[in-house]
Amino acid sequence: MHHLAARGWVCVAADYRLSPRATFPDHLIDLKRTVAWIREHGALYGADPDFLIVTGGSAGAHLAALVALTPNAPEYQPGFEGVDTAVDGCVAFYGVYDFTDRHGLWPDNGLRRLLERRVLKVPFASAPEVYEKASPLSRLRPDAPPFLVLHGTHDTLVPIEEARHFCDAFRRVVRAPLVYAELPGAQHAFEIFPSVRTTFVIPGVERFLAWVYAGYLRQRRAEPGASRAVGSRGAGV
Repeated sequence: MHHLAARGWVCVAADYRLSPRATFPDHLIDLKRTVAWIREHGALYGADPDFLIVTGGSAGAHLAALVALTPNAPEYQPGFEGVDTAVDGCVAFYGVYDFTDRHGLWPDNGLRRLLERRVLKVPFASAPEVYEKASPLSRLRPDAPPFLVLHGTHDTLVPIEEARHFCDAFRRVVRAPLVYAELPGAQHAFEIFPSVRTTFVIPGVERFLAWVYAGYLRQRRAEPGASRAVGSRGAGV
């Protein structure tokens, strides 16, 4: 965030409700409210509120992906259904993309127990549709925005195969580009401490955002009557 802010990006750190007190989709609703807040107030901070990128790591990547894949879904916008919550891109670090574990990738039942007891608070066996709706893998849509997905090959919390399956499905369904960076030897939360990996990953994220923003500007200039006006550098959540 500091790297991006130093280069002209307006960055917003969203404070959303946490489990076990919160039950999904409380977390997602809060992030949609953040998008609505940026739409209304972003210009006061020098941002273009019409251009938004969402990003996060681990559970944050799961939620960022859902924000990007559920634009303007009324069930996640109670009381502000009319606000445009579509975003222009997503950067996901070592995320969980399939709460159903349909490919049998999870090494044990720890994550399933966590979801059943603290996050969704309903057994998977009795409500698989709830887990399906909460899975970014199940919410892919042709008009989804570009994604940058980063995952370490030695992630012992969320297996690398989860990211691979998500990216394969994304490329089959979504028209927008996807960039997938598989980091050899990297563990979960690899970028928390400075390393050679973070030295390269952080500028890589910046270049991805700059590329998405350049595409946004080209589109706006090509469509002079578009409702989304071209303004200053966009915001990131």
